[in-house]
Amino acid sequence: MTPRIVAIGGTVSPGSTTELALKTAMASAKAEGAEVTLFDGNYLAGLPHYRGPGHTVEDGMEMVEAVRQADGLLIAAPGYHGTVSGLVKNALDYLEDLAGDERPYLDGRAVGLIATAYGDQATVNTMQTLRTVVHALRGWPTPMGATIRVGPDMFSSGGPRLDERSRTQLELVGRQVVLGARSLASLGEAQA
Repeated sequence: MTPRIVAIGGTVSPGSTTELALKTAMASAKAEGAEVTLFDGNYLAGLPHYRGPGHTVEDGMEMVEAVRQADGLLIAAPGYHGTVSGLVKNALDYLEDLAGDERPYLDGRAVGLIATAYGDQATVNTMQTLRTVVHALRGWPTPMGATIRVGPDMFSSGGPRLDERSRTQLELVGRQVVLGARSLASLGEAQA
């Protein structure tokens, strides 16, 4: 089985720490044999507020359809004022379009989580919020959630310069989402 993983995250700043952390976890998932589709900060910034003025049924359709077909997700959010950024939360709100599916929301999908921030408190609060949202959407958060405290020159165009703790966390989240996706898929097949 080649797990299909959807990666969602970033900020309005191209090449943000959050996006680069997400790409590090994505590389680990790909090394485990997964096919990964990315919806980065640039994509998320183009989404109007879910069901707000200017929202149409076509908005976010590509992302929602990718999640519908996915075996797992990677979600990365920066910690803004102690919680998930509005940009990422708005993208997650679009998953409401999966409510009526045979497999609603994130049911039966492994979800790896990454929280980035300048302070430890913000990373922990953001991680807790992400876990709460994933549970509300019936997803299965991986045991490891990466909390990355952002520092100067942590990432560059030449790639990440991560401390061992951060690299280990991101790579483990990438591996665990693939393991979880395969495990949940085989469980579903055994029950069918």
